[in-house]
Amino acid sequence: MARSRPRRRFAGTAWLFAAPGLIVYAAFLIYPALRSVWLSFTSWDGISPDIKWTGLANYRAMLDDPVVHTALRNNALWLLVTTVVPLAAGLALAVALNGSVRFKSALRMVFYLPAVLPLVSVGTIWGWLYDPSSGAVNTLLRDIGLGSLAHPWLGDSSLAIWATMVPACWVRVGFPLVLYLAALQHIPGELYESARTEGASGWQQFRYITFPSLRGTHYVVLALSFIEGLKVFDIIFATTNGGPGNSTQVLGTWMFFNVFQSYKFGYGTAMAVVVTVAALAVGIPYVWRQTKESS
Repeated sequence: MARSRPRRRFAGTAWLFAAPGLIVYAAFLIYPALRSVWLSFTSWDGISPDIKWTGLANYRAMLDDPVVHTALRNNALWLLVTTVVPLAAGLALAVALNGSVRFKSALRMVFYLPAVLPLVSVGTIWGWLYDPSSGAVNTLLRDIGLGSLAHPWLGDSSLAIWATMVPACWVRVGFPLVLYLAALQHIPGELYESARTEGASGWQQFRYITFPSLRGTHYVVLALSFIEGLKVFDIIFATTNGGPGNSTQVLGTWMFFNVFQSYKFGYGTAMAVVVTVAALAVGIPYVWRQTKESS
């Protein structure tokens, strides 16, 4: 009894300190999220005081919406490309910069710098670079004698989504680079010395020592990149605005157009719920793993 009383007092003090944060969390995250889930079952236009309950109609409508099909396909491509390419590039750069390289600090800063830029600014910059007549991409192709490859990159419905992935990959290389560089510092140098003594090549050292030792970092990079990929909006909105002909729509942009331009608030929030559920399916195991490792 004597021990349980101080423990209860400590628990009460802990809840008292946590209360302000929990109140803010509930007011600005939990309540809006639950409200959005409820609105996804209505046909509300976002303005009218009347909110009509429609059940699963918005979710059924998504199954018949051809733009949603395009958006899902683009989201899948986006997740695959903007996860794998930055991960592979970040890992390769981290291994290279972890060795004896001149101007190592400057190169790290150069490769990480795009990661701190606002995504809307990145999209705008690459929109100028892709300009068909005066953009740097087509100008460079013409200057080196490859003018036949010059193209309206963001105006061609078959190429536009791929063109928008280039700035996304460029921005995201810095994040895995930093994480892999930090993780490489913790691999014991004795492992490499033993491997070299046994005659292992550089590739064998990478395959059997470096890559397996970075298993935890691979998981962190993949999980966060996947969640980030599901939230894609800024670059698509700034470069193509979902066009041409809805060919670059993703769920985030199509949701925006439905909510704020077509005033289909219920339909748009249904898409937001789908994206959120997918992000939680990846995010919860990641948070659980991180919490378990910390404890």
